[in-house]
Amino acid sequence: MKLIALDLDGTTLSSNKIISKENLSSIKKAQQQGHIVMILSGRSPSSIHDEMTKYGLNCPIGGHNGSALYVDGKLIELNTLGRNQIQKLALEVEKEALPYNISTNKGIFAPRNWNERFEQVISSGRVPEEYFENKHFKMFTTSPYVYGHSLFNNVQEVINNDDFSILKFLILALDPQQKERIQKNLRLIDGTFVTSSSPFNLEVTHQNGNKGYGLKAMATYFNIPLENTIAIGDEKNDIPMFNIAGLSIAMGNAEEEVKLSSDLVTLSNDENGVAYAIEKYIFKESNVL
Repeated sequence: MKLIALDLDGTTLSSNKIISKENLSSIKKAQQQGHIVMILSGRSPSSIHDEMTKYGLNCPIGGHNGSALYVDGKLIELNTLGRNQIQKLALEVEKEALPYNISTNKGIFAPRNWNERFEQVISSGRVPEEYFENKHFKMFTTSPYVYGHSLFNNVQEVINNDDFSILKFLILALDPQQKERIQKNLRLIDGTFVTSSSPFNLEVTHQNGNKGYGLKAMATYFNIPLENTIAIGDEKNDIPMFNIAGLSIAMGNAEEEVKLSSDLVTLSNDENGVAYAIEKYIFKESNVL
C-alpha cells in the first residue's frame, strides 16, 4: 500500500480547472488497487471536498496546506494559529494595506475594501506584465464578493472573536518589492510557516500547517512508512511534501525551483501528468524504485 499525495490546482486539475478522464481513471485505479490517494492543497477543505464530489471521488483531504486533515469527512488533526501570532500577522498585512483573506473554522473573511486595495496595486504600475498571464492569476485576484466570502470593516472583528479558529492568512502581493518586504517580516513571527503557491501570493499558517507535515501525519494515520509515500505537485508550497515523501514528482508545468526539489518530473497538468506519473512510477514502480 502506498500513500499518494496530490496537489490540486496546477496538478490534478488542468488549466481549465477540470480533472481529465485520464487522471480520474488512474486515481480510481490506484484506489482500487488498495493505495490511499489524498488531496493536499492550499484550498479550504470544503472547496476540495466540493471539487472531489463533482467526480465521485472519496479521498482523504489536507486543506489549507495540511492545516486541516480529514478522512471520510472526519477531522483527524487541526493546526491553528495562536492569538499572538494572529495579531502580529494582521499588523504586518494591514501596515502594507494589501488585499488578503483569513480562513477560519467559520468560513473565509476578507476586508470590505479588498477591491479598492487590489485596484490600488494594479494602478501602481508595479505589477510585472507576466503576472497577468500566470495560470493562477484569475483564481487569486477574483474578488471576495464573487467568492461569497464574509467581509469585515476592521480585522479585529475576526481575530478577537473567541468563536473563530484561524488557519491561514492568504495575502495577495502583486508588487514584488512589497512582497519581499512583507515576507521577510512575516518569517520573523515565531511558530508560523510562510509559503506561496504562485509568484504573487503568500500563505501563512501554523508551523505544522504545511504539506510536509500533512503528508507525514496522514501516513502515520494509515500506518504507511514514509518510504511508501509519493507526492505530486507544481508550486513552492509543494516542496515541503517533496522533502518528506519517499518519491517526489514535479509537474511538467512546475517552476524550475520545484522541479529541482523533486526526484522526477512528469508531464504537465494539461497533458494528464498525474495519470502519467501514477501509471509509470507507481503501477510500474519496479522500473523506477
